[in-house]
Amino acid sequence: MKEKLMGLDLARALAIFGMVIVNFKIAMNAETGNAYLMWFSALFEGRASSLFVILAGIGVTFLTRKARQLADCSIVHKTRLLVIKRALLLMIIGLLYTPIWEADILHFYGFYFLIAAAVFMASDRVLLLISVVITLSFPVLLLFFNYDQNWDWSTLTYQNLWSLDGMVRHILFNGFHPVFPWAAFLVFGMWLGRFDLSKTAIRSRILTWSIIIFMATEFLFYLLRVYIGDGLEFGLSQTEVLSLFSTSMIPPLPQYIISSGSSACIVLIVCFYFSDKFHGSKMITWLCKTGQLSLTLYVAHVILGMGVLDAINRLNNQTISFSLLSSLIFCICGVVFSHFWLKHFKVGPLEWLFRH
Repeated sequence: MKEKLMGLDLARALAIFGMVIVNFKIAMNAETGNAYLMWFSALFEGRASSLFVILAGIGVTFLTRKARQLADCSIVHKTRLLVIKRALLLMIIGLLYTPIWEADILHFYGFYFLIAAAVFMASDRVLLLISVVITLSFPVLLLFFNYDQNWDWSTLTYQNLWSLDGMVRHILFNGFHPVFPWAAFLVFGMWLGRFDLSKTAIRSRILTWSIIIFMATEFLFYLLRVYIGDGLEFGLSQTEVLSLFSTSMIPPLPQYIISSGSSACIVLIVCFYFSDKFHGSKMITWLCKTGQLSLTLYVAHVILGMGVLDAINRLNNQTISFSLLSSLIFCICGVVFSHFWLKHFKVGPLEWLFRH
């Protein structure tokens, strides 16, 4: 059990590092510099955050395990209220945080958790079905609603966010991490968390299928893009071809959910492998401690990390090299802070809120 938890903590640390890389790049508008570094930073876009959400789903499964095992109405009710309480807390923190960082994911988390509170007693098969339905709901919504509404894509800013229509549309359909389809990652994580991930055979099966699904999805949609070409023959613009047949997170079509979810599983299983093989390593131990403070570090990377960069006038129009260097410095500081904090306290500052 200890090694399994270490694997999850290690994966959380890597997810946070990936999100820091992506968010620093966005905040700095780092679109110039070395092509290889641009390619490297692009690897984390929409992938680190999906891993983060899947890990949250696994956490919900651990949190609700006793209720599912005992199936006692009073315990189920108490557990459901606990999940709802955490959902509301995430919404409040996230919405307070959004004016500072528009790409915040925490307030979306709150709505994912409301879904989790409703479905955590469902069977394994039903959970997986719910995840599929949420994934497929997005292209259906795309037929009836304008995904571009309220967006200024040139600056990646969302207009009219604080109006009722803008907020509902942002949260459910066309925000950075909308409930439909991003909640599919959380529900999938709840399903994944029901497996005994300490067993090598189960890990191997998950890894094998994840690699097959990831490669098949990426290869299929690559072939489709090659076949369609510039799209003129099919009445599509090149932008529409890339939007409809890529596996990028905007818009979050089913192929993105499948590709990103499978790549998250690959990273997760690799983290289990390393935490098992090197569980006595100081580096792994320190990284696992970093994962235990993932919520605190997520908020800190904007308030402190970007705050410092803004104070020294290095937050706008930077090169990719400077963006990645800044990310590296913050991540190293985060690792050191986590190690020394957990020497004196059991949990991180924000993590403490979710235990009281």
